[in-house]
Amino acid sequence: MRKYAPALIVDVVLVVVFAALGRSSHDEALDIVGLAGTAWPFLGGLTAGWFLTAWLYRDKFDARAAVPTGVLLWLSTLVIGMVLRAVTGQGTAGAFIVVATVFLGLFLVGWRLIARVVTRRNAHSR
Repeated sequence: MRKYAPALIVDVVLVVVFAALGRSSHDEALDIVGLAGTAWPFLGGLTAGWFLTAWLYRDKFDARAAVPTGVLLWLSTLVIGMVLRAVTGQGTAGAFIVVATVFLGLFLVGWRLIARVVTRRNAHSR
């Protein structure tokens, strides 16, 4: 698990950043309680996604792979996060779903794509 910790930490930080950006864009306080209340459904989805992806690809799991890892984490974070928001009475307006889909996709898949490009570029320059 130790070798997966950096990728997990990046994912958690990016989901918290997503929640903070959302709160900030609606002029909501960025206190720890408010931020936690906004982030927890998506962190729950992210956690489920990590377990699911690691289980499905247990023999060839790559925490830094955009496909399938990043895509599965993106979708689980989004879908489970929205379901948890809905069942707890938090908003799931259509515009919010679109924004969450785009941002979480850019964050959870995007950093993996960037890391892959940088890793390949560094390997070619050696």
